[in-house]
Amino acid sequence: VFPEINDSEGHPSSSNQTLKGTSKWATSLENLLEDPEGVKRFREFLKKEFSEENVLFWLACEDFKKTQGKKQMQEKAKEIYMTFLSSKASSQVNVEGQSRLNETILETPHPLMFQKLQDQIFNLMKYDSYSRFLKSDIFLNHKKSEEQEENSPEAQTAAKRASRIYNT
Repeated sequence: VFPEINDSEGHPSSSNQTLKGTSKWATSLENLLEDPEGVKRFREFLKKEFSEENVLFWLACEDFKKTQGKKQMQEKAKEIYMTFLSSKASSQVNVEGQSRLNETILETPHPLMFQKLQDQIFNLMKYDSYSRFLKSDIFLNHKKSEEQEENSPEAQTAAKRASRIYNT
């Protein structure tokens, strides 16, 4: 059992549960990708950078891992291959070892067959586009509109005032 982590005031720390929206997105790429709104904004940003295929590939791989049944796996694996990995792919991602990939991998699909490639793309996003996203107008404007919403008079309930004290 892990010892409870407390903040400076001695309250149990539950920063991940209390962070929402842009604050949570800014803590990690994982948090950003867990939030549908975050994914939407990140895609918007990547589209402007001409690299939206990276997040689309990552999402497709996440979905693929949950696929049940060999037939469905074969269909989805083929779709991922044709969309992102084949030399003729419409939204080709740039991964190491791509030239060695061919359709024979599709014959025996398994949930983690794209894991290495997915990890490469994740790292590419994490160390490249994610940091630029956090400085982008898309992110900053969304953050600003969130803050304006939070600071509107209707939002000033006692609970919100209390949570603001502990989260600053």
